[in-house]
Amino acid sequence: MRKLRLLIVDDEPLIRNGIRRILSTVDGIELVAEAGSGKEAVHAICAERLDLVLLDVEMSDCSGLDVVREVGVKRMPPVIFVTAHDDYAVNAFELNAVDYVLKPFEDVRLRESIERARARISAQNGSAFSEKLQALLESQTSRWAERLVVRNGDRFEFVSADIVDWLESENNYVRLHCGSREHLLGETLSNLESRLDPAKFVRIHRGRIANASRIVAVHLLFNGTYELELRGGVRISSGRLYKDNVRKLIRA
Repeated sequence: MRKLRLLIVDDEPLIRNGIRRILSTVDGIELVAEAGSGKEAVHAICAERLDLVLLDVEMSDCSGLDVVREVGVKRMPPVIFVTAHDDYAVNAFELNAVDYVLKPFEDVRLRESIERARARISAQNGSAFSEKLQALLESQTSRWAERLVVRNGDRFEFVSADIVDWLESENNYVRLHCGSREHLLGETLSNLESRLDPAKFVRIHRGRIANASRIVAVHLLFNGTYELELRGGVRISSGRLYKDNVRKLIRA
């Protein structure tokens, strides 16, 4: 039997110790790493080849669902959520058929959850799990990304969407312009656009998206396009196909 490569994510050391103790009694488990925060969890999930994640729902820096959003549903390994007695969270998990264990949890319950996960993984039904995770995320408060994860070597930086002035396509990458800083994100502009709140971010060009809150003025150009002036004096031009988006900003 191939061992399950597993990650423990919980911001309480005593809880992690308890999970580790239970896992030591379960055959076929390889504990790859532990994470004490959402940020550490995202780093570990992106850096390691994992089969299963035991993921705390509420941590000091973010929620377990925030971790799923940051990593992306399609890249996320199968998950068992770990939660306190929170009826709202439990109802959401049960509604979307996502497995969970309650704190303080019994050894038997955790073992059973791991065996169910092992069976799902053996069936190689990853797409069904991704669909359940996506449904769970959509049932929660906001579907729009509040932070973007940028990889720089072995470092993963969390960039708040609100501090991004504008975004620029660079083939299959996106350059985030944040004041004097820039970050390169490994996804296409169209894909990222689908994750951003359209009330805050406006497509103004085939290769550019602007943060509406950073626009201080709009200048009409002779060819029917516009030049947007952003905080700090940066100016970016719109494309003809997106002039209606700019006009909506002006009318608003």
